[in-house]
Amino acid sequence: MIPPEQNARSSPMKMEDVLSIYQRPHDPDRPVVCMDEMSRQLLKHVREPTEAEPGMPRRLGYHYERNGTVNMFTFFEPLANHRVVLTRGRRTMIDWAECVREVIDTHYSEAEKVVLVMDNLNTHGLSSLQEAFEPAEARRLAERLEIHYTPEHGSWPVLAEIEQSVMARQALSRRIPDRGTIERRTTAWQRQRNAADATVDWQFTKEEARGKLKRLYPKIDG
Repeated sequence: MIPPEQNARSSPMKMEDVLSIYQRPHDPDRPVVCMDEMSRQLLKHVREPTEAEPGMPRRLGYHYERNGTVNMFTFFEPLANHRVVLTRGRRTMIDWAECVREVIDTHYSEAEKVVLVMDNLNTHGLSSLQEAFEPAEARRLAERLEIHYTPEHGSWPVLAEIEQSVMARQALSRRIPDRGTIERRTTAWQRQRNAADATVDWQFTKEEARGKLKRLYPKIDG
């Protein structure tokens, strides 16, 4: 186990690494893609809502039935204003690995490497590829990736988190009864947002990080 003080000392370097990645110019051969995931509980209405009519607001009953959960993996390329949302029934190593393969082979098949920025959740790593696929396939996928992790307890620089917040407000704010419905909503949302060329205006640089996070940098006497 890494001592807490060592984690603190390594955090600024990891933060600077991620922020440096964001300052790279757009390169189709090495696209920078941020990845994050979120779970959603599926809720069925006990009684169907009464839709709004002139002079009558939409009415929603308080009672609902739980219908399991789904996990959404969001991949966002900020410099291309492109996002992909993939839905799975679970959030295991296998699920993550299968989503990564789909993104690499379907959406970035022409790229030399995908520069993947994400948090260091234990399922987010090359070992998941080994768990999911035969050695040759796991090796092929690993060679297509350049992975950069955010600091522990500091995943906020992952821009896919911002996209997921937007998605939650715009597409997932109402009760959703099943996985099929959530897939239709997220697919429609990502197509609309991609077509609108929506992006994230990220301006926090590594130079600013050195000022705001200076307490985490080691003190050098002399």
